[in-house]
Amino acid sequence: MGDCLFCKIVAGEIPATKVAESDDYFAFRDINPQAPTHVLAIPKRHVPSLNEAEDGPLLGGLVLFARDVARDAGLADDGYRVVINTNAGAGQTVFHVHAHLLGGRSMGWPPG
Repeated sequence: MGDCLFCKIVAGEIPATKVAESDDYFAFRDINPQAPTHVLAIPKRHVPSLNEAEDGPLLGGLVLFARDVARDAGLADDGYRVVINTNAGAGQTVFHVHAHLLGGRSMGWPPG
């Protein structure tokens, strides 16, 4: 999508600190980290939010991609959190579906 920040990151038009990449997904460090490890995992194909998502394999692949990034970051044994915010009331600020991968510290519940 023309003015989507994350689409521009995938296209290389806006710099980001890449963590991992596959044919369908891209992961990069969050510019406002909320944990020692805070990575955003996104599909390369634009989907505005979970509400508009219709491709189950794409979403399942996103979660597995986030898991692989967590493993590569050494988070698997201690634990990590994967969060998908949907729409502004839940904290979504960029309208391109993405998963926050958070780790490196203890996570409280409820998340808030």
